[in-house]
Amino acid sequence: MSRGPSDSMVNSGEALALHITNMRKSLSLNANDLTPYALQGYALFFDKKISREESANFFGAVVPALCGLLLQLPSMLEKHYQKADHALDGIPSGLRLLGLQEAGIVLLSQELIAALLACSFFCLFPEVDRRLKNLQGINFDALFSFPYMRQCTKQENKIKCLIHYFRRICRCMPTGFVSFERKVLPLEYHSHFVSYPEADSWANSATPLCSIEVHTSGAIEDQPGEALEVDFADEYFGGLTLSYDTLQEEIRFVINPELIAGMIFLPRMDANEAIEIVGVERFSCYTGYGPSFQYAGDYTDKKDLDTFKRRKTRVIAIDAMPGPGMGQYKLDALIREVNKAFSGYVHQCKYKIDGSLMADTNNTQLEASSSRHVPRTSDSANQVVESSQRWCIDHEEKKIGVATGNWGCGVFGGDPELKVMLQWLAISQSGRPFMSYYTFGLQALQNLNQGIERITLEEMTVGDLWKKLVEYSSERLSRKTWFGFFSWLITSLST
Repeated sequence: MSRGPSDSMVNSGEALALHITNMRKSLSLNANDLTPYALQGYALFFDKKISREESANFFGAVVPALCGLLLQLPSMLEKHYQKADHALDGIPSGLRLLGLQEAGIVLLSQELIAALLACSFFCLFPEVDRRLKNLQGINFDALFSFPYMRQCTKQENKIKCLIHYFRRICRCMPTGFVSFERKVLPLEYHSHFVSYPEADSWANSATPLCSIEVHTSGAIEDQPGEALEVDFADEYFGGLTLSYDTLQEEIRFVINPELIAGMIFLPRMDANEAIEIVGVERFSCYTGYGPSFQYAGDYTDKKDLDTFKRRKTRVIAIDAMPGPGMGQYKLDALIREVNKAFSGYVHQCKYKIDGSLMADTNNTQLEASSSRHVPRTSDSANQVVESSQRWCIDHEEKKIGVATGNWGCGVFGGDPELKVMLQWLAISQSGRPFMSYYTFGLQALQNLNQGIERITLEEMTVGDLWKKLVEYSSERLSRKTWFGFFSWLITSLST
């Protein structure tokens, strides 16, 4: 196949489907592990859904180049592991499973990512036991599943974004790097690290609220400055990207396909975990959302590179509680959501574990509550501390704000006014200077600016706003009020 269709006879979707079957057989992979009708979907897409010219170009140029990447993959991996312990000043960064509660980082070249995604396209990853390890499926079979593609144009357009990515990298291979970091907010107290705060810690915080800018139009990924861009994630990194749905997270993954590589080695997130990705390149434009999502052509990413040849695009994946209903107003739920956001935004810069261990926690250490004043050591706490070893390569990171939006709302069912306030608390407490908030025109946030102005006028701290949120949530639970938070707050402050 690497020599082209004149030798391989792979010049159609039907022929490609047959060769995928043969390739899997040669690797002793069971055909029954694929999603039903996936191979028919490959045939449908390349023979019916795109033009003959596009199909001929794909089989004439792209498929041979992708197969060439597969042939180079063993030598790429060997080269990768030779450099893995030296690429980030001695911090281990080799490709490996970053398990639950295992803080760490993986640094991959864009070329190696392209080869890994070629494996996904040809469905060459073993899928057995991935769910047992809390991992998503990584092959593209579910994405191409025939019944869904026949019925859903959004499915077709997700594939078009990925096919465009393959065309681009086969024409000109990018030479940068992408890092994937599993961030863990330790559950156990440790004097050198910011740990998981309880309610009293939030209530006692004297940290001032950061500045906030509200955008009623535009998208997070189009924000013009350098900010940490929030991915409204599923607990499983990548969510339904490689299936039939198209939520905001899945859109981000198909316009920045290098994110998909993280699904190979990043299991689901716990409540105190987040995943930060630095360096992904954007390849596609799009319009619409959900059923109206459409691929809209090429995108040229002009972001600068840092000293590690990573594009200056920072994405933070944090998962909100799905379908919380009235339960989202319970204290435990408030703590879970604010700490989930905090785990992604806080910058813990950890030096060598040699007695000089420190944490860059200026302005981020919450005042310890009386119930958590005794330092405790445990295997899990030590694992977090010892495996994290966060390198100080982003010296300016705390000067970088956060671009976010309606996290945990929409299909997740969260209260938009509550969620924006929880994010404001987490971003402020993390020491970041600003929050750029994109409402996507959500009607429920029409009073957001009014609420922010009143909170700013009152010169509230993080602790003050937290206590107001707890008071409001208690009244919602007891049905003493049905107002939204902003209306309730303005009334409360007036009286």
